[in-house]
Amino acid sequence: MGAPTINKPVLLSELDCVSSGDYQKLGRSFPKQQLELQRLYGVSQRAFERETRISLMATVEYTLRSALSSPQLDEEPRSSSLEDYLDKEIAGIRARVRQDRAVAVSRGLNVGLAGGLLISLVLLSLPLMAGAWGWLGHLGITLNCSDRWTLMGVFLSGGAGAFGAVFSVLARLRNSGDELTRRRANGHSAAVVPGQMSRSMRHEGVYRVVIGWVLGIAVFLLLSAEFVQVIEIPVATADICGGGEGSNTSFWVFWCAIGFLSGFNERWAFGLLNRSSRSYGADRTGDADRTGSADDTGGGGGDGTRAREAAGGADSGHRSTAQASATESKST
Repeated sequence: MGAPTINKPVLLSELDCVSSGDYQKLGRSFPKQQLELQRLYGVSQRAFERETRISLMATVEYTLRSALSSPQLDEEPRSSSLEDYLDKEIAGIRARVRQDRAVAVSRGLNVGLAGGLLISLVLLSLPLMAGAWGWLGHLGITLNCSDRWTLMGVFLSGGAGAFGAVFSVLARLRNSGDELTRRRANGHSAAVVPGQMSRSMRHEGVYRVVIGWVLGIAVFLLLSAEFVQVIEIPVATADICGGGEGSNTSFWVFWCAIGFLSGFNERWAFGLLNRSSRSYGADRTGDADRTGSADDTGGGGGDGTRAREAAGGADSGHRSTAQASATESKST
């Protein structure tokens, strides 16, 4: 959840160890560094972890007191060594602030993914327990062998898709965590406090798991219904119910792999969905085109009439021949 919010933030000029005259002198000599220290002091009071918040505030106070107590503050022109010292300390505080934001993102994602996996386990176990305890029988629902294995394939693909989505997020967080920590807010990433970012990433972790579930189930249904024929299914439910040797293991392995791939590579799963929708639209368009061409041929002017007359003449000739043959056979 992060450290609690400070109800009354403190300014650097309000610290007991800082006199107003020395603080104004620092502002006249190093205005850029003074404002940056004030900004970092405000950011440190919004740090995610309580220990980090205390440490950052203490570091900013120490840097300020060191600069104010330095005899080089009164030198004219201003001392370059004191300016370098302030710049180095400011750079170190910035790095620790970025690390605190990364911790907030990681913890929010971990909590969200764990919650999503817990929901997945509940969704996976409840229907299986319902079937094992005979709840479906009380509702008048009977499942044959093919139905049971189809439902098993749905849960296998959905569960494996959820784990694939979790692995995808963790891999991105390990390889390029900066992509997850960057959040645009009017061009200023510091506008989003770490606690708020942690909550948003917690929700995003749950959403990723749910998306993995849905994609795994959708790909299973598409491939089982043969809407998309890009992968040859090694084992069907009919093969399992027919008592094929080793078919159970192949069924588990194949659909677990397909579900995991759907959750891990969302682009591949969405590509299958788009291909299925385009194929279905093409079939419907082809049927409409065939119907439209038939109507155009039948409803046209001279060409359509001649076509109907030619077809009618051919049908009349066939009927006359058939009638003559029937009369002959009757007379015989």
